[in-house]
Amino acid sequence: MWIRSMRSRLLAVTNSELEKLILERTAELQKLSQRLLNVRDEERRKLARDLHDSTGQTLAALKMSLSLLQEDCRAEPARLAMVSDVAQLADQAIEEIRTMSYLLHPPLLDEVGFACAAEWYIEGFAKRSGINVTANITPSPKRLSKSTEIALFRVLQESLTNVHRHSGASDASIHFKHEAEAVILEIRDFGSGIPEERLRCLEGVSAETGVGLAGMRERLRELNGRLEIESDGGGTSMRATVPLYHSAASVEDCRQLGKSARA
Repeated sequence: MWIRSMRSRLLAVTNSELEKLILERTAELQKLSQRLLNVRDEERRKLARDLHDSTGQTLAALKMSLSLLQEDCRAEPARLAMVSDVAQLADQAIEEIRTMSYLLHPPLLDEVGFACAAEWYIEGFAKRSGINVTANITPSPKRLSKSTEIALFRVLQESLTNVHRHSGASDASIHFKHEAEAVILEIRDFGSGIPEERLRCLEGVSAETGVGLAGMRERLRELNGRLEIESDGGGTSMRATVPLYHSAASVEDCRQLGKSARA
């Protein structure tokens, strides 16, 4: 009896230590995952800025030189046609660089916040994809925290990309609203829906979940938010909920850090 009791105690202690170790490792993995997301966001911002300020300016200079060359070729129609073709390619490259830069990190997100950036992105997505998107975006009474705005924007991007790639829908809707204690972003398509077995896999945590969906969940988890997926034969709904108290806390944390730095 005494030996059996000692074994039970040792087993209980071992299990407790294992559980503690698992919780510690899980927390470390979540921190690492969030750090990787933050690094990726910063790299996107840097790449967007470099494309606009460096490559974009080089192409703009090329376009000005081509305009001068066109003036010199007025008397030679054949050469003028060739130069005009090159000028059209330069215009196309400038537009593609501008679009790529904005998709990586839209300046509107930093300048005026999520609502305006979301409306701009939705309009561009509808033009590029041919999908009719109805948007109902409620402007924020005050700016959300930077981390909240980035998370919501990335959820919007990833969700609409999935609508375009997988849903087969010709129509979709976006709703963004404020409640007393949270902001809610819902992206719904009116396509074929997700098969029940596949939906169960997406609701869990597995390799089949996909990098995009895992990234969305990790961003929202860091904000104490959640991501919900609903699907049936009439389409799929992706709903992201972020508590406002986190946003307020984040802003206050930044202010306190700023005061400490100045002190």
